[in-house]
Amino acid sequence: MSTVQRKKGPGATPQIAEMPSQKMAVVYTKGDPARVAPQALRALYASVYALKFALRKRGVDFKVAAPRTRWPNAHLVPNEEWVGVWGLPVPDDTAEPPQRAQGVAVRLEAWEYGTVAQVLHVGPYSDEMPTVERLHRFIAEQGYQIAGAHEEEYLTSPRAKVQKTIIRYPVCRK
Repeated sequence: MSTVQRKKGPGATPQIAEMPSQKMAVVYTKGDPARVAPQALRALYASVYALKFALRKRGVDFKVAAPRTRWPNAHLVPNEEWVGVWGLPVPDDTAEPPQRAQGVAVRLEAWEYGTVAQVLHVGPYSDEMPTVERLHRFIAEQGYQIAGAHEEEYLTSPRAKVQKTIIRYPVCRK
């Protein structure tokens, strides 16, 4: 009997799900996430909210979603060397993101998903490793392997009393 869950959002139990590709406004960083996150997120939110307000004037509205970050080399190098790809979803027909933060380029990218394994982590970012390890075991037990970068979707602010983060990996069958 499979333990794969098929539901809308991840909970504390890992799940395999299908996700469509998404157009994202992104900022690249290198360094300790605690140090680089504020500037990256300020630039992203300034850009995406400027886009939101420009579209609203044309009668188009979209909800600004939770930020995501892909960590292609996390846990391979010290966190001072981590590459972060910070993203916020934007409408598919967005041609160019507004540039509102000096010195920080906001780009557009298509983030491909397909089949993913994901789980909800509740607690500080510094305590994620047991949740990540549990997700890795689940992926292997279900006959999958990791096929892309570690991704986190931040459902709450870093200052929240209880932090909630979706941990996600693209996966493929072994």
